[in-house]
Amino acid sequence: KRYVEERQLTLMLMADISPSQNFGTSERSKRDVAAEFCALIAFSAIQNDDKVGLCLFHGGIEQFIPPRKGQKHALRVVREVLAHGQDIPESWGENENRDSSLWQRLFNTWRTEKGKKRLRTADSSTNICQAMEFLLSVSKRKSVCFLVSDFLDDDYQHALMTANRKHDVIAVLITDPKELEMPRVGLIALKDSESNVTRLYDTSSRSFAESMSSAGKERVTNLERNLRKRGIDFIHIDASGSVVDPLVNFFQMRGKRLRR
Repeated sequence: KRYVEERQLTLMLMADISPSQNFGTSERSKRDVAAEFCALIAFSAIQNDDKVGLCLFHGGIEQFIPPRKGQKHALRVVREVLAHGQDIPESWGENENRDSSLWQRLFNTWRTEKGKKRLRTADSSTNICQAMEFLLSVSKRKSVCFLVSDFLDDDYQHALMTANRKHDVIAVLITDPKELEMPRVGLIALKDSESNVTRLYDTSSRSFAESMSSAGKERVTNLERNLRKRGIDFIHIDASGSVVDPLVNFFQMRGKRLRR
C-alpha cells in the first residue's frame, strides 16, 4: 500500500491596517506592500490546495474572513487588505460556499453591535496583543500565521510567544526607507498618524538626522533579535524593494533548517 501525506495547511493573514501603514515615500505605501505580500501568500495557498483566512486589525479587530479555498476567496482577501474602509459592494463574495459557520459564530462573539460586518474601534493605534488573543479564540487547530505590521506597538511579545506555542507565527515587518534614513531637507512638520500629534523638526541638523536614522535601524535590529530569541521567525520587507525576494529567502532558510 502507498500512503500519501495529507498536508493541507491553514494560513492566517493577520494584517495591521492602522494609520501608520498608509505611510509611504516611494511609489507604494506600507499598506500597498502588505496587500502584495498577502496576495503572494493567498495565491500560493491556492496552488497548494491550502486554506487562507484574513484578520484586519489596528486598535481592535476590524474584519475577519474565515479560512477557505479558491481563487475568488483569495481575491477577496487581497481586496480587503487594500480597500478596507472604502465602499465595498455588498454582493462581493455572497455566492461563495459558506462552510465555516463555526468560524463565523466565534467571530460574532467579538462584535459589539448586531448585524455589523466590521468591529469599529475609536482607538487607531496598533494592538498586536488583541490580534493574537483573537487568533487564539477563533483558530482551534494549528495554523501558519503571518503577522504583517510595522510593529509600532508596545508590550506585545508575550502575546506573540503565547500564540506561537499553538500556531506557527511569522512576524512580517514592513518599513519605508525614510523610516530608517532621515533625509536632511530642513524644517519639516511630522504628524504621528496614530496619535494625530504634529511637531516641527529641523532635519538639516546632522545630529538630529543621524539620531533619527540610528533609532529607526536600532528598532528593526532589536525587534528581529527579540523575536528570534523567542522562537518567532521574522521577515523584513523594504517598501521600496521586492516583496518576493525576502519571502523566497525566508522559505529557503526554513527549508535548510528543516533538513538539518
